Amino acid sequence: MKTNDETWLYEISAKHKLIDLNFKEIWRYRDLLVLFVKRDITTVYKQTVLGPLWFFIQPLFTSVIFTLVFNSIANISTGGIPPFLFNLTGITAWNYFKVCLTGTSNVFRGNAGIFGKVYFPRVIMPLSVVISNLVKFGIQLLILVFFYGYYLYQGNSISPNSNLLLFPVYVLMMAFLGLGAGMVISAFTTKYRDLSMLVTFAVSLLMYVSAVPFPMREIQEKQPQYAWLLEYNPVAQIIEGFRYMILDTGVFTWWGFFFTLAFTVVLFLVGLIVFNRTEKTFIDTV
Repeated sequence: MKTNDETWLYEISAKHKLIDLNFKEIWRYRDLLVLFVKRDITTVYKQTVLGPLWFFIQPLFTSVIFTLVFNSIANISTGGIPPFLFNLTGITAWNYFKVCLTGTSNVFRGNAGIFGKVYFPRVIMPLSVVISNLVKFGIQLLILVFFYGYYLYQGNSISPNSNLLLFPVYVLMMAFLGLGAGMVISAFTTKYRDLSMLVTFAVSLLMYVSAVPFPMREIQEKQPQYAWLLEYNPVAQIIEGFRYMILDTGVFTWWGFFFTLAFTVVLFLVGLIVFNRTEKTFIDTV
C-alpha cells in the first residue's frame, strides 16, 4: 500500500491527455522499441529464397515496368530526365510512405495478443514500423544514388538543387503522413474489419493520383480540369517535391510545401488522438 511519504516509480492509468506522446515513457521502453525494429527488419523476408534482395528487386522491377508502360508505350515525357531514373526516384519516395501507411494501419488487430497481455506504451508499435522501414528506405536510396551516378557518368544533364536541404523534412513528412493516416485506419479496423481490405485497394489507386508514374506538369498541361487532384494531394506534393530537389525537374511551390507540412502535422495529431482513445477499449472489440 502506498503511504503519503512514498511515490510511485511508474503509474499506469486509463486516463490520458487528449494529445499524449509521452517521450519520457517511450525513452524508458527504448530497448523494446529497438527489439520491435529488429523484428520488423528480420522477419519480413525470413524463410524466403532471395531474402533481403527483395529490397532491391521491388523498386527496380517496378521502375522498369513503369518505364515500359508509361514512357515507352504511353509516351509520357519526363522533361529530359532518363525515364528509368525519373520513375525510380518517385517509387523510392512512394514506397516509404506506402509501407509506413500499410504497416501502421493494422497495428491493433495484428498485435492484439501482445497488447492484451503486456503493458508498454502502445505508440511504440507504430513507431517501430516507421523506424524499421526507414532502414529499408535507406537501402533503396542507395540504389537511387547508384543509378544517379551511372546516368551522370553517361553524360545526362541531371543535378540536384538547393531544395536538397529540405531532404530531412520530406522524409519526416513521408513518415508522419503515413503514421498519422495509419493510426486512424488502425483505430477504425478494430470495429470495421472490411477497412483493412479496402486499404490495400485504396493504396493502389492512391499511387496513380499522387504523380508517381508521371510528372505533375503533364496533368496540368493536358488535363487541367483534374490538376486540383494533385495540387491538393499532400502525397503528390511530396513525390513531386522529392523529384524536384533530386532531379531539378517538375513543379515546386512554397504554397504546396507548407500546405503539405501543415496537413501532415494536423493528420498526425488527429491520428495520435484517435489512437490514444482507441487503445483503452480496443481489446473488447478486436
